[in-house]
Amino acid sequence: MSALRRLVLEALGWLLVLLGLAALILPGPGLVLLVLGVALLAREYEWARRRLTPLRLRAVRAAADGVESPLQLTVSMLAVLGLIGAGVLWIITPAPPGWWPLSASLWLVGGWQTGLTLEFSAAVALTLLVLSYRRFHGHPERREAVEREIEEAG
Repeated sequence: MSALRRLVLEALGWLLVLLGLAALILPGPGLVLLVLGVALLAREYEWARRRLTPLRLRAVRAAADGVESPLQLTVSMLAVLGLIGAGVLWIITPAPPGWWPLSASLWLVGGWQTGLTLEFSAAVALTLLVLSYRRFHGHPERREAVEREIEEAG
């Protein structure tokens, strides 16, 4: 592998890890970004190779959790709809309401760029939700297989 290619993949891996950590707190596909980043870093680092499987399995477990019951599925869908709504709000950027106590410049900070990021996060979340539903909903044996795999991985 050329040095430039290695450098680009490593930088991308670290960027995905940082974005994944941020997306664990902010709206976004945090675990997915973390898994992708660690997978890239696992090409070069032993510590990343050791952490990749447990991290991937936790992401799969989280996907199964999101569609396990009608209540969890509803909450997951409401979260996606909330992201879509927030993205639209940021994109159209209405004037601050009368109750807004701070400067107008602090209303919906980030503007339409933040809105597009929220819409992208919503699209990823909806895609993952549909894929999780298709894979796990009504298939408890698949969920049990993930749990066994997690136990085996330690």
